[in-house]
Amino acid sequence: MDKQKSIQILQAYATGLAAQSLQHKVQSRIFADQGFGKLGEKYAEHASEEMGWVDRFIERILDLGATPQVEAAPAMPVFTDPVEYIKADLKVSVDNVPVLQQVTCSLADDFKTYDILKAYALDEEEDMLWSETQLDLIEKIGLQNWLVKQL
Repeated sequence: MDKQKSIQILQAYATGLAAQSLQHKVQSRIFADQGFGKLGEKYAEHASEEMGWVDRFIERILDLGATPQVEAAPAMPVFTDPVEYIKADLKVSVDNVPVLQQVTCSLADDFKTYDILKAYALDEEEDMLWSETQLDLIEKIGLQNWLVKQL
């Protein structure tokens, strides 16, 4: 088992997810302020869920004998259009889930880290499917009908 490799990967995901969690939280407030309470709740829950993963990654870094690093994350765009945000969030998943799957497989000799990242990958796939479903719904029932469902 290559502890350094596991630590570096966990640290990278903890940093990225902390930033993503904050973005989801900001978006949840924007959507709630626009009157889309259900969508606001969805992204608030998503933000909380992602911070839970950050906690798990940090705990594992500590288990491996390292000190987690708090790293600055790049600025992320803010959206006022819910559909554009779902599309952007979906793109992040589509781009990153295959990478996450590959990285997870590369840690198969570190059983605990592998299990944590595998569970996280499954969660990300579910999030990706949710975004795809929402975009399909918008196409089928129309934007206005979908927005009404988000009130």
